[in-house]
Amino acid sequence: MTTVGFLYPGRSAVDDFPRMEILLDAVRLVVYRTDVDEDSYGVDALVRTGAPERLAAGVEELQRSGVEAVVWASAGGSFLYGWEGAHEQTATLARAVGVPASSTSLGFAHAVRELGADRVAVASTYPEHITALLLDFLRAAGVGVAAADSAGLGSAAEAAAWGPDRVREFAVAADRPEADAVLLPDTALHTAGHEVELEEALGKPVLTGNQVTVREGLRLAGRRAWSPRLGRLFARREAPPAPVATWGEGRAWAHSGKRGHRER
Repeated sequence: MTTVGFLYPGRSAVDDFPRMEILLDAVRLVVYRTDVDEDSYGVDALVRTGAPERLAAGVEELQRSGVEAVVWASAGGSFLYGWEGAHEQTATLARAVGVPASSTSLGFAHAVRELGADRVAVASTYPEHITALLLDFLRAAGVGVAAADSAGLGSAAEAAAWGPDRVREFAVAADRPEADAVLLPDTALHTAGHEVELEEALGKPVLTGNQVTVREGLRLAGRRAWSPRLGRLFARREAPPAPVATWGEGRAWAHSGKRGHRER
């Protein structure tokens, strides 16, 4: 049984994790909910959710649970630290817990590479100025961005209130023919078990916040799990591509430079 730990801010779509645990075989997903003092998609509030003292609060419980890896399950609370800052954030977490650590944002960089996608369309729930910072992060990761739509929501509670139909409509509207995949980064969206439906509607891979977060944790733990309900990221594959090196995985991170990409 592979045990992976997650630090999740608040409770918006935390119920996605037990759903994914059911859909995966012999995997235990342990979630610790971190405090959120302000449910806001503002820069200051999102940065505070990823502060070291917030993440450290769940370390002892995760250690007791015997986790083999830990992921900070927040997109906004990680990409707003920037590419290098996000690595520093998870390196600090890894030292505290004593196991490899990563975050949702870094998980997206690995997942895009694993799918072999050169350019993506981004369906961002965040306001436009926050979406712009997300795109900066993706570009720093070497991810080509074909287009991005911003829903302009103000909080995780608003995102959590969206049903599957609204999520699908938003993903379809954000897609572009030149995109190889569509990203829905917000971990406050309920998406677990709906990935296949989204991919059928779009005709291409879809990466969602909580799906990517779990995949990142399993990658760190060295577990190659699969599920027919969680989209192409969890499809059975032979010899997946090597991941981008990440701080906190027992080796220093070395950035080899951005991959070339074209933008509209």
